[in-house]
Amino acid sequence: MADVDDPKIREAYDDVRNDKSETTWMLMDYETDRSDKLVLTQTGSCSATDSLAAIRDAVDSGKATFGYARVQYANDKESTREKFVFVKWIGSSCKIMRKAKVSVHAADVKNVIRLFSIELDAHEAGDFDYDRVVKRLRQAGGASYDGV
Repeated sequence: MADVDDPKIREAYDDVRNDKSETTWMLMDYETDRSDKLVLTQTGSCSATDSLAAIRDAVDSGKATFGYARVQYANDKESTREKFVFVKWIGSSCKIMRKAKVSVHAADVKNVIRLFSIELDAHEAGDFDYDRVVKRLRQAGGASYDGV
């Protein structure tokens, strides 16, 4: 079981969700290599079209990290949508035991990070590709009139 009791995690989550806040993404890392306690390690403010790229640039190939991002995309010429993405990052150099625990710990993290449209399992930089993520968001969104 993961310890997700750090109040800063909940505050950052609420901040990313708040339309009036400039914060568009957050990251949680394990406190130490052997710990099951997660702590807030970063938040960021950028355009909601760049939030996934910001997370991609912030994650470490030797770690397992959880993230949350506000993503904005154009639905057509005159409208945009904002959706939320839950990110599970497992770097290529992450230790085996940590990798094994991430899927179990994700359930505990989702008790705090409750509202999101899709879950992004990321293992390499290409997994954060904006166009691929937006395609998944459109598919998850229900009605699609452009054949996506």
